[in-house]
Amino acid sequence: MPIITSSFKAKGLFQNGHFSTIYSAKLRPIPKLVQERERLELPDGDFVDLDWSHASASTTKVAVLLHGLEGNAQRVYMKGQGKALSAKGWDVVAMNHRGCSGEENLLYPSYNSGRTEDLASLVNCLLEKDQYSEIVLIGFSLGGNLALKYLGEQQNLPKEIKKGIAISSPLHLEGSLRALEKCENWVYHTSFLLDLRSKYKRKMAQFPDKMNRDTLKKINSLIAFDHAYTAPAHGFIDAFDYYTKCSSLQFLPQITLPVLILNAKNDTFLSPKCLPYAFAEKSNNVYLETPEHGGHVGFHVSNKLYYSEERSLEFLND
Repeated sequence: MPIITSSFKAKGLFQNGHFSTIYSAKLRPIPKLVQERERLELPDGDFVDLDWSHASASTTKVAVLLHGLEGNAQRVYMKGQGKALSAKGWDVVAMNHRGCSGEENLLYPSYNSGRTEDLASLVNCLLEKDQYSEIVLIGFSLGGNLALKYLGEQQNLPKEIKKGIAISSPLHLEGSLRALEKCENWVYHTSFLLDLRSKYKRKMAQFPDKMNRDTLKKINSLIAFDHAYTAPAHGFIDAFDYYTKCSSLQFLPQITLPVLILNAKNDTFLSPKCLPYAFAEKSNNVYLETPEHGGHVGFHVSNKLYYSEERSLEFLND
């Protein structure tokens, strides 16, 4: 019965989900972490950029970090987790999703919550290095959904992959999009929408035969963006087809290795289906931890170390 009673207790203003979310994303000092960039050429002719951080001594353990929607490997939560891991003897490779590393990707498709092909290419790259006997996946928000889907959909996972962790992850995509577009979340969905509209404009300059200003004018919500770009660019009928096929909730029963899902109850980005208590009660592999506080990737203990970072290390060492 792997439902974990969380020991995390937020203090003061951090008990407010919005405060912890905004502070952690915008006000927390960015941890100092050395990153070295490597470009991974993909089978379809595109690329993703990887940002490596190495432990002080040679190691056979590597953690793959996956960021959220319109994030990158330099986001504070990525560097915080990376610093905590490298200090404990892990090499860390943070994957920038296509088009998120500061340089536009080459092809019309980019990334989405369920496009696991690029993650699979990264795993193959790590295996080819013939250095790592232990690979773990840690995803934040969209990246968490991606990691869980990958772990559940693969028929033959490499034996080197040992564990997975999903933090503040929208396991049910449509429900989470509906939650994010509520009035109380206008700051977040407006920010995401501005970023996505800017991305559409940049892609439109690359692919004027597939994208146009008339469509851009209709992108007035996150779901509209998924209708206009995400779905057609990645082979889905529409946004709802995308949400249905890519939600990681349906892949949880097929996961065969230990996985931790850390989702706060006051995360306003998530819907009730993102807290799958009934499933976790019967699962042998999927551990669900739902603290009262934490907002969205906002598990503040101190600026130097967040509960999510500490908890990830604890889970990996169990």
